[in-house]
Amino acid sequence: MLEFELLSTEGLARRGRLRLNHGVVQTPIFMPVGTYGTVKGVLPSSLVEMNAQIILGNTFHLWMRPGLDVIRSFGGLHRFEGWTRPILTDSGGFQVWSLGDMRKISEEGVHFASPVNGDKLFLTPEVSMQIQSVLDSDIVMQFDECTPYYQGDKSAGHITTEAEARSSMELSLRWARRSKSEFERLANRNALFGIVQGGMFESLREASLASLVELDLPGYAVGGVSVGEPKDEMLRIMAHTPHRLPAHKPRYLMGVGTPEDLVEGVACGVDMFDCVMPTRNARNGHLFTRFGDLKIRNARHKQDQRPIDESCACHACAGGFSRAYLHHLERCGEMLAPMLATLHNLHYYLNLMQEIRDALEAGRFAEFRQRFAADRARGV
Repeated sequence: MLEFELLSTEGLARRGRLRLNHGVVQTPIFMPVGTYGTVKGVLPSSLVEMNAQIILGNTFHLWMRPGLDVIRSFGGLHRFEGWTRPILTDSGGFQVWSLGDMRKISEEGVHFASPVNGDKLFLTPEVSMQIQSVLDSDIVMQFDECTPYYQGDKSAGHITTEAEARSSMELSLRWARRSKSEFERLANRNALFGIVQGGMFESLREASLASLVELDLPGYAVGGVSVGEPKDEMLRIMAHTPHRLPAHKPRYLMGVGTPEDLVEGVACGVDMFDCVMPTRNARNGHLFTRFGDLKIRNARHKQDQRPIDESCACHACAGGFSRAYLHHLERCGEMLAPMLATLHNLHYYLNLMQEIRDALEAGRFAEFRQRFAADRARGV
């Protein structure tokens, strides 16, 4: 089940409400990434406290470990990981792409060696739909080929040509049709999203979009960005594609990105975002704040008694933990350091989306966008 209601707009920016089998999601929304069935270092209860309305799981990795028999015995991913709110699962296409020379793509699917134990495996659109049916994720992504920016190694390869991008995009369209057919055969009660591909070529993006819209899927995503292209190329595709998707259906920009990317993405008509950046950066001492980014490992924080962000209400900032203390934990390799940093970064991202929703409701998104940029440029 999926119902999407558009509540208000300002320019291309949209405020909406998405109803799924496991709950309601207010959009625009950021979705924390829980690849292996957990958002690293964060309890589900903490995610609920910071109002994470929907999280991600990954078809590829959960298929590898713990395997479908285990998750099937729990009746799906929700009960297995102790999360009662909606879940979106990626199809595995991006992970297969990232295997590089360990995989071989054909019309039927992808042959690859398991990165866990070396077993020979075969992932197809049908298998991806079967896995995601067992996971019982609220939003199921079609199986696609993620078109890379570079063909081969960056130092020795070449930038993907239009012909190569077209071939990849057309394969993803054929896989989208097979994904839909298998999804319907399984009588999956959830929602299937299509993925617009086409590399950095606007005409191919439009061709992909037009063919996917003919499938009349419940929602659509823009894929194949943040795959090694220069930032200005990503921004160009982000500005070109989302607002061309059906206005009455949710729009998802996959794998993006920085706080600035989220605000600009909303301005381009995006409803849903995900990215590993807030959690991965937290584990490396890189913190996002209202007034710019902070690298807590820097020596200048050794005696700093201020919180990470004085305007933040997360457990790390409101709980009395100073920059000096987090710097100390990082230097000592204490596990509390990435835990607190992760809580902070996720809270920052989710609160940013709440502020965006509030601004859209009040008709002040343009004003918010300007103030956001000024604050972030101020520095910590």
